[in-house]
This record gives sequence, structure tokens and C-alpha cells, in this order.
Amino acid sequence: MGLFDLFKKKAKRLSTPVDLSKLVTDVHSHLVPAIDDGSKSVEDSVNMITMLNSMGYKKIITTPHIMGDGYRNTPETILGGLEKVKPALKEAGVQVEMGAAAEYYLDFDFERKLDNEKLLTFGNNYLLFEISYMNPPDNLFHVIFKMQTQGYKPVLAHPERYNFWHREFEKYEAFIDKGVLLQMNINSLTGYYSIPTKKVAEQMIDKEMISFIGTDCHHVGHINLMKEVVYEPYLLKLVEGGTLLNHTL
Repeated sequence: MGLFDLFKKKAKRLSTPVDLSKLVTDVHSHLVPAIDDGSKSVEDSVNMITMLNSMGYKKIITTPHIMGDGYRNTPETILGGLEKVKPALKEAGVQVEMGAAAEYYLDFDFERKLDNEKLLTFGNNYLLFEISYMNPPDNLFHVIFKMQTQGYKPVLAHPERYNFWHREFEKYEAFIDKGVLLQMNINSLTGYYSIPTKKVAEQMIDKEMISFIGTDCHHVGHINLMKEVVYEPYLLKLVEGGTLLNHTL
């Protein structure tokens, strides 16, 4: 028995699953086919979107990667890819509203994009971005300030997964102080990424720091895991806590 299985066995679980339809909208996923490490085909996208819809999501804002050295997507490739999915969903009879933004990687090329391009956002000009899992960039808060001066509202993707801050919780609080919104991955609450990640996620919920929760769905395995996360007490606490903005989108 692994550590994750042992933890899952000992953890107190809800007897009634959390109603994900209260979220209305998922704000982080990789469901545009064949442009990043998410969906592989239109059929793959339709299958995953159908599953998410059956779990209660009425709207999905999918957010493919944009990164200078990896997935060099553009608004055109993302929105064009989404347009291939929409008719397939209609043909399959899936009643879900689809939109797209992006998950921008804060790398050497991001500031150039910020200066020269209209970036893909969701809702009230929310801009989803991520950073390296190895270490934070030296210019992190400079770039965040620049986003804000250009009218964007920065949203840091899955902060609980940046383990270099796990022992420096005040670094997370600094984002809140500087007006950055935090987006948590729903499966972080299962221990899927690590037990320390789960603990930090719970601490953020206790301190009412989370504005968005997303599936970060790349494949069917993530959705299957969500069938377990709906029994997590901290998911109920987050959904009922009043800090989430998913339903406003």
C-alpha cells in the first residue's frame, strides 16, 4: 500500500458528494485537441467535455498552454481549435457552453507578448499564468505589476503545486496582498500531486485565499479522480465558503 492509499484510507470523507454544479464553470483545462499536452483529438475533447458536463459543469473555459519554448500557441490556434470542437459537441447533443483563454507560462517571451499582443483572458479580464516548478522567476512581481498596469487581472494557476513555497506560506499571502487571484486545482485536494500539496491547498482554503477552482483536465484520468475528490471535506468548505468566482463567469 502506497502513502497516497494509506492517507486516503485514514482521511475522513463526506457521505454525500459535493455538488459541482454549484461551480457552474470550469476555468482551467486542456481540451483543445492536439495543440498541447491535453486532448489528443476532437473525439477525445468531446468525450472529456461530456464527462465534465455530466458531473455538473455548465460552462467550460479551456486554457491551453502558451509557452515560448514549448507549446507556441496563439489566440488563433486556440480559438480555431475550439471551433472544431463546438460542432462535434452539438452533434453529440452535449449542452455545455464553451469558451477559451490560455495558461500563459511566465518565461523569457511572456513580457514581449504582454507588450505587443492582446492576450487571451476570461471573465472580467482575468489572465491565467503559471511559472516554473523548479523556481520562481526573478522578475515575477515586476511582470505581475505590468499585467495590472495594462488592465489585466492576474490569476496564478495552481499555486499549491509550487513546492518551493510550501515552507514559506507568507509567499502565497504576498500574492493576495498584491492583488493576484489564486486558482487551485480540484485534484490537489486528493493528494494526487503530493500530500504536502494537499496540505497547502487546505491551508489556503482555511485562510479563504482561493478565488477560482479548476480541473486542469488533461486526460480522462483527471476526471476519474474527480469522482473521488467530491467526497473531500475541504472541497465542500471551499464551495460553500463564498470566495469562489467560478459561478460569476
